[in-house]
Amino acid sequence: MDTLAPTTLFLILAAPFVGSFLCVLALRLPAGQDVVRGRSRCPSCHQALAVRDLVPVFSWLVARGRCRFCDARIDPIYPIMELAALGVVLWAMLVVDEGVLLVTVLLGWALLALAAMDVRSLFLSDALTLPLIPAGLAACLWLEPDAIWEHALASLAAAGILAGLARAYRHARGRDGLGYGDVKLFAAAGAWTGAMGLGTVLLWAVVVNVLLLVAERLAGQQVSAETRVPIGTGLAVGLWLTWLYGPLSIL
Repeated sequence: MDTLAPTTLFLILAAPFVGSFLCVLALRLPAGQDVVRGRSRCPSCHQALAVRDLVPVFSWLVARGRCRFCDARIDPIYPIMELAALGVVLWAMLVVDEGVLLVTVLLGWALLALAAMDVRSLFLSDALTLPLIPAGLAACLWLEPDAIWEHALASLAAAGILAGLARAYRHARGRDGLGYGDVKLFAAAGAWTGAMGLGTVLLWAVVVNVLLLVAERLAGQQVSAETRVPIGTGLAVGLWLTWLYGPLSIL
């Protein structure tokens, strides 16, 4: 068995801790809360948590998913995000070369936070979406410098397309159907995948959002034309899959 490279081993070991921080981002940014300075506290009793309460996955399992101070249920999003962050690393290891593993994992972690944020709050923070645009262009400049202008134009075109659709929907229906967080995330998709990848990103986004609606219906929730859909979650998954596997050949 080949020995893991130091960077790969570090990503695997760091992933659950990163996932815990991504969870903090997903929950606090939509609420306008500080994500750096504030101590972690139980959301029910507001008791400050010690290091023993913050070990990824392990602490949640030992506490049986409950706060040791007030016995309130701990949201399972915490261990889910911690394991999902590890899953991002393992998935990337199976698909990309070691040379682009770090870039791919960082992209995947950012998209994971955005996907969780949109599912929970129907909100996409500028603190995550906007940096993805120059990051995607920087990745292109590093990996495929001759395509930098195509990726830059794709980013602008993607933003223009979704912004136009958002305005058209509001004009036709009298309410918002697309948020500008979605616009910025799709612009990031253009920066990372180029024009050829945008159609695939959108296709995956539609598939994911349909599956989410089906899941809501199966869970007994009412689904109608007024149901709000986390479009950003679909775009995040679409960007991740398109970055890993490239545009679908049928497009």
